[in-house]
Amino acid sequence: MAKQAVLLLAHGTPETVEQIPEYLRNVVSGRLLPQAVVEEIQHRYSLIGRSPLTEITMEQARLVEAELAATGAPVPVYVGMRNWRPYIPDVVHQMRADGVEEAAVICMAPQNSRTSTGLYRRAVEAEASGLRIDFTAAWAQHPLLAEAFAERLRPALSSLSAEVGAPVPVLFTAHSVPCRTIQAPSAGEDQPRLWPGEGADPYAGEAKRTAAMVAELVPAIPQWWFAFQSQGASGGPWIGPSVESALDSIAAEGVKTLILQPIGFLCDHVEILYDVDHLFRGYAAKLGVRLERPESLNASVTLARAVADLAKQSLARLNGIVI
Repeated sequence: MAKQAVLLLAHGTPETVEQIPEYLRNVVSGRLLPQAVVEEIQHRYSLIGRSPLTEITMEQARLVEAELAATGAPVPVYVGMRNWRPYIPDVVHQMRADGVEEAAVICMAPQNSRTSTGLYRRAVEAEASGLRIDFTAAWAQHPLLAEAFAERLRPALSSLSAEVGAPVPVLFTAHSVPCRTIQAPSAGEDQPRLWPGEGADPYAGEAKRTAAMVAELVPAIPQWWFAFQSQGASGGPWIGPSVESALDSIAAEGVKTLILQPIGFLCDHVEILYDVDHLFRGYAAKLGVRLERPESLNASVTLARAVADLAKQSLARLNGIVI
């Protein structure tokens, strides 16, 4: 039988503020960014110290590997990053050196966008000569993913509601993407697309479905909304509504206390530790709204179970088994 493994893919993050210019060049595929943008990202990182994304993803991989072993599918779990070390090409080369012949590949971004998930897939396939892979394109509606988020939300909601003496509503968020990247190709378009596939991108709908599944598992939520966060600095519009515009509307409804739960991110990093904890919390405070958030999934065992389940399905497909 072929030697199998699991490869988890994530965004990657630099270890120091000084590495951010190089990191950003990777993110934007070598395009030149204005110095003001680079300095703003450096400022954000300096306020949170550093992003723990890589360490947390490595811990998630260990938990997935342990879960697979406990359920009778002992295989190694590797981690590759698209924009920083350990880079995907280097990890794929190591897998081949370790004798791996087949790999279940899972992107640690559950909602499928061709400009995120699609680019991860291309990065793996470009290096996968001699390695059979099965790529999980999306898992936004996996029940254990929703349950993992619900497990974090329930205690935060219960505690804050008890503190303020009334049920607290929730704002769910996911990372925004440029509008141009999720639109279906227009008739006669002559510019090559950076991602495979035709038709409209499923990302926005999948993000909202994840939020709805979490809300269904937490009936104590009196009301909830959805917004897209962390719009980038590249030209052109990004999908919305933005968190800021959502907060404006929520405050106008008289809400004074609010929980914000990002359901597009699986661990702490700059979009949580800065964008939510600094930027959005401060914005809400100016509107007279107290903004709190649940703990991120990070080392959630339920999340590990979700990913392990995806991995087992993927490994079974590589073995020609339909489950």
